[in-house]
Amino acid sequence: MKEFISVTAQKARDKVAFDKLWHNIQQYESKVKEGKKQFKDLSLAKRTAGHIKQHALDHLHNYLKRFENIAKRNGVQVLWASNSTEALKYVDDICQKHSIKTVIKSKSMVTEEIGLREHLEQRGIEVYETDLGELIVQWSKERPYHIVTPAMHKSRDDVAKIFNKRLGTSLDSTHEELVGHARKFLRGVYQRADCGITGANFIVADVGGIAITENEGNARMCFSVPRVHIVIAGIEKVIPSLTDLALFFPLLATYGTGQWITTYNSIVFGPRKNDEDDGPEHMYVILLDNGRSRLLSDRKARVAGRCIRCGACLNNCPVYQHIGGHAYPHIYSGPIGKVIVPWFDDSLGYVSFASSLCGKCSEVCPVEIPLHELIQYNRVRYQEEHGSILEALGFYLWAWISKIPWIESIIPSKIKSWAFSKFIGKLWKPRKPLLFPKKTFSSIYKSIRKR
Repeated sequence: MKEFISVTAQKARDKVAFDKLWHNIQQYESKVKEGKKQFKDLSLAKRTAGHIKQHALDHLHNYLKRFENIAKRNGVQVLWASNSTEALKYVDDICQKHSIKTVIKSKSMVTEEIGLREHLEQRGIEVYETDLGELIVQWSKERPYHIVTPAMHKSRDDVAKIFNKRLGTSLDSTHEELVGHARKFLRGVYQRADCGITGANFIVADVGGIAITENEGNARMCFSVPRVHIVIAGIEKVIPSLTDLALFFPLLATYGTGQWITTYNSIVFGPRKNDEDDGPEHMYVILLDNGRSRLLSDRKARVAGRCIRCGACLNNCPVYQHIGGHAYPHIYSGPIGKVIVPWFDDSLGYVSFASSLCGKCSEVCPVEIPLHELIQYNRVRYQEEHGSILEALGFYLWAWISKIPWIESIIPSKIKSWAFSKFIGKLWKPRKPLLFPKKTFSSIYKSIRKR
């Protein structure tokens, strides 16, 4: 926690980083306003999406088994991983079985979660991110800054310097030229890749399909060109029916990037059939738990499993806007990170305290997750496990005194400030010291009434 507080304080004072982040968030907000216009009744759309996801979570086992049965009939090998270690072991086995030397990846938060790229590189396998933002982050030796836009913190000049170092391109390259250089480089990588690894925006139960939505077409290349396709997806990604995508694809596009619909929307049903011209020879789907069952087993917290990873809560969070994504100790940042990360890793429960509890995150969530309530819930859980008896007693005593106006009014402000600092000060840090006014509200109110 001390390291987190130190890093956030440093990031909050970085004006250059703040200006880049703020510029990108302002562009995002203007686009989202336009994207929302496609919905005749946005509230109904959000409520419906929330109900569909909640229904899928409430019947998760049935829908996952249905997906597995149909996917297997389509020629897909479905594997179940209880944690990141098992998931990485599955990938190792697949790479060894098919003599894989070069891997291409599409943008995937779950692969970042388990450290897949670093794991494969340590085993001598070439790994290339094919999403432009992810490629920039990979070459910068950083982790994604944002769930949707991993290189949000990079300016054109920053990217030009990275490409100059890696590809020898001009520092004066325009945005279009930089994209062209990346495209030319990646085309060569696609042609020699043995395996493509993707995540899944949605697991479609009734057809045994994997739904992927993107803007660059790189994910489509990842699962159509190499001879092996591996999907790694969290178990909470399941939705009941193919028809549900008619709502989820545009909803995710609007809240993710402000578009009516993303450029490429694909549904992968399995490996290439004998009469098909493209697609992989082998397809594997690894269904990852990695703490999700723990989250979903809690009656109050399980609603967080609705998340479709649109990033809207990050863009609207005043804390994220000031400290950015790299200040957080886990790959999932912002409000959704504060909700789910403590369930994945007990030692990171303190991230829930990095919130103003303003409720903006809950307001903008497209699947109606009460994020600020869940953050508060995590705080209570953390205090129950890590808080001291003295601190709990201090808060209890303070609450009791506050309910008795005449007692509270006769205690001098200096004693109040000292007592608060002595008994509750550890919890209040690193905020500024709380100094109580000389006159209470009750005394001021009484003096006004006497007039």
